[in-house]
Amino acid sequence: MAYSVSATTRPPRVGEIDGVSYHFVNDEQFDNLIAADGLLEWALYAGTRYGTPKQPVLDAMAAGKTVVLEIDLNGARQVRQSFPSALQVFIAPPSWQELERRLRDRGAETKAQMEARLARAKDELAAEAEFDHVIVNDDLHRTVDELVNLIGQTTLAGGNS
Repeated sequence: MAYSVSATTRPPRVGEIDGVSYHFVNDEQFDNLIAADGLLEWALYAGTRYGTPKQPVLDAMAAGKTVVLEIDLNGARQVRQSFPSALQVFIAPPSWQELERRLRDRGAETKAQMEARLARAKDELAAEAEFDHVIVNDDLHRTVDELVNLIGQTTLAGGNS
């Protein structure tokens, strides 16, 4: 398996490493990626742009690897157009209250940014039926195990990821 590292125009948070957590780029670099058709998908989220660099995904797929993307609803819809057989999994919070608590405890956003994220989350939660599977993230280890098992079953069945 290969995990796709997204590009973002936001600054790194404490502990994040460029090229590992994200590819941290400025607006001009992001614009260049869009112009060069260098992104598999991209979206504006809470005032920041995020996108999946295309070539590393294609290279990993060519090497026979299953590629995992961590993307939002708009990105998932874009990927569905390019790769209609891709397995799409919605990772859902256990409750609205828990989602609010997680965002608040992270302490990485202003109140306005958090409100924008929560408004967007309502839209995303309403669209979970668009996905092939839904996994509730109430326990990290169980969630990871369920996701890995699902990917393994799909890969063994000959599905594309």
